[in-house]
Amino acid sequence: MKFSSLIKKIIGFPLHWQILIAMVLGSGTAITLKYGMEIDSGMFVTLSEMFGTLFVRLLRMVIVPLVTSSVIIGIAGVGDPANLGRLGLKTFAYYMLTSTIGIVLGLVLSGIIKPGLGVELPEDASFSQQSLNTPSSPLDIFVRMIPENPIQAMAERDMLAMIFFAILLGVAMSQLEPIYKNRLLPVIDAFFHAMMKLTTGIIHLAPIGVYGLIFKAIMELEDFTLFGAIAKYMLTIAIGLTIHMFIILPTIFYIMTRRSPMKQYRDMLDAILTAFSTSSSSATLPVTIECVEKNAGVSNRISSFVLPLGSTINMDGTALYECAGVLFIAQVLGIDLTLYQQLLVVVTALLASIGAAGVPSAGLVMIFIVLDAVGIQGDQVGLIVGTMLAVDRPLDMYRTVINIYSDSIGTVIIAHSEDEIAT
Repeated sequence: MKFSSLIKKIIGFPLHWQILIAMVLGSGTAITLKYGMEIDSGMFVTLSEMFGTLFVRLLRMVIVPLVTSSVIIGIAGVGDPANLGRLGLKTFAYYMLTSTIGIVLGLVLSGIIKPGLGVELPEDASFSQQSLNTPSSPLDIFVRMIPENPIQAMAERDMLAMIFFAILLGVAMSQLEPIYKNRLLPVIDAFFHAMMKLTTGIIHLAPIGVYGLIFKAIMELEDFTLFGAIAKYMLTIAIGLTIHMFIILPTIFYIMTRRSPMKQYRDMLDAILTAFSTSSSSATLPVTIECVEKNAGVSNRISSFVLPLGSTINMDGTALYECAGVLFIAQVLGIDLTLYQQLLVVVTALLASIGAAGVPSAGLVMIFIVLDAVGIQGDQVGLIVGTMLAVDRPLDMYRTVINIYSDSIGTVIIAHSEDEIAT
């Protein structure tokens, strides 16, 4: 087979296979250069490492516009302002409850398993422990959520303040008279979809980025302990998602409705399989709505409000992943986060999960938000995140299942409380 034909065939593979191939190529090339060949490869090494650096910078580039527009559209696009009354309060209360439980679960498991301990990384002159963001109290965290200058907060990537402002702006827009709302909302919605296109395009560059980041990791690391830690990190995330999916959500469901959790699994089977295969809450939404209405018996009035909102702002699996991922990175870097810094991680992960777009691997983009909030930055952060990306596909598939299943649980609970569900 000609080399050009082989390249065309690889390009036609699904993205996760391309990433795995890039990981193997990056590892093989780095090992060959580091241990097997004594040639002048300075320019090749520089270019290969640059691929990873550029990919991380592209991911960081889209964070502010993507998250801001996503939060505004999610909050403002609820339709009738009256929906922000009793029905809206129930919906938001459920979403905040389950996402917070997911985050705390990720925090606890990361603290117990400690997947990032024992990794030896080279010194990073671009990062200092003194640069960590250290709140003086829980109250200080909430005070700093209110930006004195929203534009400055966006420019400085003060993610906590930026997301808080976007939530308030979304609420305000939802209360606008139709003549103004119908002018402003479509513009922001169009901008959001443009950012989704851009983000999807950048994520499709992941094979190139992973190649560069894996190559750099192997060239710089003295041993392969990071890759052993990545395996423990995957296990930590998988355990957390499994507990949330098969213990926490069914328990909440049964307590609130007295309905069979096993029937709910059966009712949502088509949506679960679609979410697992697409890794996208947004792409699964039509199937989720059909399953909830036809199988679970929820009225269209409830499902048409709760599910679209959930596909935008309710990301239990993503929230758990972001929290556990940030603690894993902190452990790899040898950073011992204080109680208040961990609380900052919890609050930021909750708000970041609200702004996570329902597209594959969007949670990986959001993880930079939580890292920035705590002040964990530097060249090694990109290296670790790139290694996490190489194994992210199965975790992304699993956490998308948790995201849409939590949406369905919330919809049935709210429909039961409103007496709008078939018995």
